[in-house]
Amino acid sequence: MKDKRFVKGRLKSVVYAFKGAYKLVTTEHSIMVQFTIAILVTLAGFIFNISATEWLIQTLAIGLVLGIEGVNTAIEKIADFIHPQYHERIGFIKDIAAGAVFFAALTALAVGSIIYYPKVFLLFN
Repeated sequence: MKDKRFVKGRLKSVVYAFKGAYKLVTTEHSIMVQFTIAILVTLAGFIFNISATEWLIQTLAIGLVLGIEGVNTAIEKIADFIHPQYHERIGFIKDIAAGAVFFAALTALAVGSIIYYPKVFLLFN
């Protein structure tokens, strides 16, 4: 039965979202890798003392990659549940979802390069 109380319903949603995020980070290898990279660039942010604006953009890039990867994982799980055997159309759908992750990862790579290249370059010159 659906809970009609606003606050209690929202709190339940947050609990489910946290459980989902935990499941992603602890069971999906691609998220584990990306989460580890997110931790490393966060540490790099402290080491290189990036600006508030750089923190905002970096945080958005991390959230973009992890969020799109989560959606990609959900699409893959649904597709595998609906059609466990290989099917050309299911493969096409999964490839498109993976492509979305690729675009997000390229964006994050560009953001990281723009933020950290000048800082690392200064260390070696």
